[in-house]
Amino acid sequence: MKKWGFLGLALALTLTAACGGATTDTAAEGGDGADGAETTAADGGSRLDAVIARGQLVCGVDGGIPGFSFVDEGGTYSGLDVDVCRAVAAALFDDPDAVEYRRLDSTERFTALSGGEVDMLSRNTTWTVSRDTQVGMEFAPTTFYDGQGMMVRTDAGIATLEDFGGKAVCVETGTTTELNLTDQMRKLGVEFEPVVFQDADAAYAAYDEGRCEGMTSDKSQLIARRSTLPSPDDHTLLEVTMSKEPLGPLTVNNDSAWFDVVKWVTYGLFQAEEFGITSANIGDFAGSDDPNIARFLGEEGTLGDDMGISNDFMARVVTHVGNYGEIYESNLGQDSQFGLERGQNALWTEGGLMYSPPFR
Repeated sequence: MKKWGFLGLALALTLTAACGGATTDTAAEGGDGADGAETTAADGGSRLDAVIARGQLVCGVDGGIPGFSFVDEGGTYSGLDVDVCRAVAAALFDDPDAVEYRRLDSTERFTALSGGEVDMLSRNTTWTVSRDTQVGMEFAPTTFYDGQGMMVRTDAGIATLEDFGGKAVCVETGTTTELNLTDQMRKLGVEFEPVVFQDADAAYAAYDEGRCEGMTSDKSQLIARRSTLPSPDDHTLLEVTMSKEPLGPLTVNNDSAWFDVVKWVTYGLFQAEEFGITSANIGDFAGSDDPNIARFLGEEGTLGDDMGISNDFMARVVTHVGNYGEIYESNLGQDSQFGLERGQNALWTEGGLMYSPPFR
């Protein structure tokens, strides 16, 4: 299988995820969603209380990006972002399918979160200072390190960004991608025509129709979307990286109890892999003599109780969803059709950037 190199390392996406499960998409069915969480927050409580009382997590996703979050014709969601939602649901309810997904485009995602329509976002969202401060978001640990790229037709004769002088580039509005593109072209002194779209589907459709010579987004998304075009081999990614794009889940600001749960479940996915605990062998770690593992699995200490959830929350997560390595491989790596290396998304012990603070 052809491997793609970027950010100095190989990354890519697959169309399927072994951990995906069938769920309800109430954006189409008009469900009650997370309104109860908003009411609780208004009363001075945490969204955590409302989510537990509801018995279901409402998670905002994209739904159209294979490998991150993708819903098939049967309504089954899959992808790395989806598995993060499932991990949080498993920690809370011992049920990874206790999730209601909401498909949100780039312009509505933050409003939906701050307004209480969803409990959290797990939607290929880049961590930036303005989103962390002015927009009022709280970013959990990065689950995928990416960078912005550019896709062109193989026969277009375009090899660099400088070749876009007088040419059009399709880009999704309301994203860091739009600003990064403008900054890069300005720095290079290239006069180009931005063609902006609110919806990613519309942007890729316009590119496929030839309305623009280039399509820019996170490289992972470009690779995923490229695989859905009628003739994928007719398109290629330029050897250029325009930005740093740390992607991960997030919650609304000023609710530390809820944020702590999302944050430590995410860190727990990394730590489980570091411990070597998988969905297949977790039973072998029961009664471990290692106090670090005993605390991690909730057999000792009160780490879960201190957060207001079950003490064995990470045992639930690994049992139902797996560790980060399992999630990555099923969606992006060796167990996928791409079979690509982890690169920066490997554990810190393997030269990557995935690192968890101590569970103690």
